[in-house]
Amino acid sequence: MISYPIIRLFAAFSLMAVAGSTMYASIVALNDYAVEFDATRAVASAPYMAFMLGFGVGGLFMGRAADRFGVMVPNIVGAFCVPAGFIAAAYSSGIWQLCLATGVLMGMFGASATFGPLVADISYWFTRRRGLALGIVISGSYMAGAVWPTIMQHFIDLHGWRDTFIRFGMFTACAMPPLIAVLYRKPPPITPTPSSKVTPDSTVRVRPLDMSVNGVQSLICLAGMGCCIAMSMPQVHIVAYAIDLGFTAAHGAEMLSLMLTFGIVSRLTSGWISDRIGGFRTLILGSTLQMMVLPTFLLADTLSALYLASAAFGLSQGGIVPSYALISRAVFPATDAGWRISAALLSTLVGMAVGGWMAGALYDLTGSYTISFLNGVVFNVINLAIAVTLYRRARRHPETLHAVVPA
Repeated sequence: MISYPIIRLFAAFSLMAVAGSTMYASIVALNDYAVEFDATRAVASAPYMAFMLGFGVGGLFMGRAADRFGVMVPNIVGAFCVPAGFIAAAYSSGIWQLCLATGVLMGMFGASATFGPLVADISYWFTRRRGLALGIVISGSYMAGAVWPTIMQHFIDLHGWRDTFIRFGMFTACAMPPLIAVLYRKPPPITPTPSSKVTPDSTVRVRPLDMSVNGVQSLICLAGMGCCIAMSMPQVHIVAYAIDLGFTAAHGAEMLSLMLTFGIVSRLTSGWISDRIGGFRTLILGSTLQMMVLPTFLLADTLSALYLASAAFGLSQGGIVPSYALISRAVFPATDAGWRISAALLSTLVGMAVGGWMAGALYDLTGSYTISFLNGVVFNVINLAIAVTLYRRARRHPETLHAVVPA
């Protein structure tokens, strides 16, 4: 018989994959937004930026709600708001109405409920294979990217983006509630980690890496922003980039799906690796590989080369974001897991939002994506420098060794 934690793991994975369709809607429809609303690439990227900012900020509130009331409460809210966001976006009459629908309904109160809270929740159910479990759950967002862009593009080509959004609203309204019902059980009791001390008034005081808690949190968040500004360039603009090189939007959607399909492989592999070498080392490995692969898009000018670059990029960077969850879960007290992990993930979402807009703005200024890719490399270097700094600091403090090699 399959154990309940495994069932819960795959329900969480599936829930994130269904709600994750919201993340890719504005990517696939970016060119349609620009044409219909006569907008620049930067302005057409605004709904995606609004979604990611709302997604990230909402994650903090949803993480707090999950810590206090359990993971079902925020997910029930999300099950109402994700379909409502799709339908509201379908009836938008301008870019800023689209931003409200995608940012507030789809992002802040919708998909955010199925990201940070689910990642934090699954960390309570696994110990020896926690890295792999986190990798599987977070892969739900990449499964969404592997599946939905080509399906969305197909329906957009046939029926337009508005009708496609209505169809997805109806689909998510039917698919999310049964998956949420699986999460009814409460997690097992929390066992304090060696780095945590719980006082009678339930205030947790720690000094991980011989730094303040907020100091470590800030560095993790800065690293998250850096890596995802770099990551956003191919993910957000690959469809538009393919069109600029003379290929079709369908080809661009296929590249995005290929990128995120290999991202799933990367996340699962990185989860397995992180259980053996720790979150910091896995972060350094992923950051280094992403920095090496990102410039290859500038050298790819044929369809096969772009497909190859997309696959390589997916393999290189899939393990970066799960590393922040694993590091946060190891360094910070378990009682704060929901909002601490959500804060780390918020920084990655802000990075994706800012990076997606920044790449569009640089394109508008220069007429090409060359500077956008180089800008991503610079932010990747910043991410790698912070990751190495944190790892070296952890190595000098044996009392925080569990933050380097997972418990």
